[in-house]
Amino acid sequence: MKWLGIAVVFAIAVVANGPVRADGDDMKWIAKCMQDNAGANVAPEVVTKYCTCMNNKMDSNETKSISNWEKSHPAEMKACENEAGWK
Repeated sequence: MKWLGIAVVFAIAVVANGPVRADGDDMKWIAKCMQDNAGANVAPEVVTKYCTCMNNKMDSNETKSISNWEKSHPAEMKACENEAGWK
């Protein structure tokens, strides 16, 4: 049931943010990011928007997870936090 909620939130974020270049692999990475941030003290919609933003900033050939990639890309992380409304 939890994954259904995540899928619905992701679908809403995609519609709200316009076209996203998310293929099956991207959706896997976004779902992993959302799972990694499940304990964050922010709304699930914020986490979805953040993870989608981070995924879009990454090269499509990147092999690191979003959670690992963000550690070496603080500027992108900050930009996505601001875009998502993460406070």
